[in-house]
Amino acid sequence: MVELRHLRYFCAVAEEKNMTRAAEKIFMAQPPLTRQIKQLEEEVGVQLVQREARGISLTPAGEYFWQQAQLILDKLEATVKESQRIDAGKKRIFRIGFVPSIFYGQLPQLVRRLRQHHFASVELHEMKTGEQIEALKCGKIDMGFGRVVMPSLGGDVTQKLLFSEPILAALPCNHPMAEGAISMNELAQLPLITYPAGNAPTFANICLDLFNSRGLRVKVAQQVNDVGTALGLVASDMGFTLVPEQVMRMNRDGVTFVRLKDEGITSPVFLSKREEPEDEIMTAAMEILDELVLNRIEGRYP
Repeated sequence: MVELRHLRYFCAVAEEKNMTRAAEKIFMAQPPLTRQIKQLEEEVGVQLVQREARGISLTPAGEYFWQQAQLILDKLEATVKESQRIDAGKKRIFRIGFVPSIFYGQLPQLVRRLRQHHFASVELHEMKTGEQIEALKCGKIDMGFGRVVMPSLGGDVTQKLLFSEPILAALPCNHPMAEGAISMNELAQLPLITYPAGNAPTFANICLDLFNSRGLRVKVAQQVNDVGTALGLVASDMGFTLVPEQVMRMNRDGVTFVRLKDEGITSPVFLSKREEPEDEIMTAAMEILDELVLNRIEGRYP
């Protein structure tokens, strides 16, 4: 039978890629650790590690097993901590993952109402959509807000489209094209400030595809990690960037937000959460969110 200790031992070995270092990390002698890993392989019925002259490497099955073992251990840790809080009579901690551009719309109102009217202790974690999915699987967050649909979810995690909003161009306020709408073709003539592309799908990939799909070659001036830095560079006359409409609420000095002439260029907002029975705080969060999304769709606030 595979036990939790086997998972902990294997994760240590997988992280260190060396039996001696792994044994030192978990305060264990090397021979017993080697026997435990061999026993784990026998229980699972597949080879998980390959012994090499300079250490070890994981087999493809071992790489998959490592990923799943980490999720199991993370989920167990989150469950233990939440159980301890409940036993101590502490407030339920509600954790929300989000991408930065979401923070300028409905998210602050959701957090404020949960704290004021339902007395929830809310934690916010900035993370990419893919990171949110993994955090949901192991119980590190309760819901997430992102802008890309993930092709593979699993772990009883679902995504729901809340609404789509126009993408705008952020230009220096003194730019000659900052008055009226602007086309993608006109923007392609200007230096673009974008975000690291990374593994698709990302918002950066989506923005670049808007130009590529129109046969336009974009001039990337600089890559930055967040929208705040991008707008700072725009204000410094370093170029333009593309942002979802709700980023307008930042009211950044030196930046003008300009609508696009091209139709149908929007950015979706997705809710990610686990499919499981809702507790009181999750039910309240969903009711508040439904109201906020309806207000957004009907234009009662941007």
